[in-house]
Amino acid sequence: MKPNTIKQRLKDGGVSIGTFMFEFSTTGIARLAAEAGAEFAVFDMEHTGWSVETIRMLIATCGSTPILPLVRIPATEYHFIARVLDMGAAGIMVPMVESAEQAHKFVQSAKYPPLGRRGAAFTISHDDFTGGDIVDKIRTANSETLLIAQIETAAGVRNVNEIAAIDGIDVLWIGHFDLSNSLGIPGQFDHPDFQSALQTVLDACHRHGKIPGFLAGDIVAGKKLLDQGFRMLAYGGDLWLYQAAVREGVSALQRHAR
Repeated sequence: MKPNTIKQRLKDGGVSIGTFMFEFSTTGIARLAAEAGAEFAVFDMEHTGWSVETIRMLIATCGSTPILPLVRIPATEYHFIARVLDMGAAGIMVPMVESAEQAHKFVQSAKYPPLGRRGAAFTISHDDFTGGDIVDKIRTANSETLLIAQIETAAGVRNVNEIAAIDGIDVLWIGHFDLSNSLGIPGQFDHPDFQSALQTVLDACHRHGKIPGFLAGDIVAGKKLLDQGFRMLAYGGDLWLYQAAVREGVSALQRHAR
């Protein structure tokens, strides 16, 4: 697999900015994002209905670019985690992580022995169909794969220190809409309860050496999140960015025509 430059940069205290993909399952979308400067793309399986075959194609289109393909799977299940990694994902995002036990299952499913129980298959997509030393491939995969646990429920916030203490979890990513829903304050991101939960996650990241992550809906929000200490940000998603760009242009031309 390619060296995970993002994981190393984050370990060194740096920042990584990428984007989400929800709608445009095309052979060009990753290359367009890479050309625009995105360092990673999160291909979403939780809300899109995309099959593993679609994800396989999207991951493959990243190969000629520096962008790293990450995949958000629908649930903490071995068959999602291991299959997507075998297709060549550089990292996995798991939604609704609520306990240390769930985080441990995530790590166990993603790592080869002796660190986990991922099944072994080589000279396939994830190692670019190449030969080579199997022990080295195992060691590289175990160290380079990025594991992102989403904290997006009240239970996840309550147990965040136990989750963050699990070896192998790299990033704690706040799912802000689901978290606000779980807290009973849908969409109220300035609410004291939401801000308190956010700070609890940030504190757990600092305490346990994890990277805090977030989806920024716009540039202003992204700058605020960076100032708060978030170091892995997704700037929007393909459908929203496309819609916002079209709306801005169409609206400007319509106003000019009146």
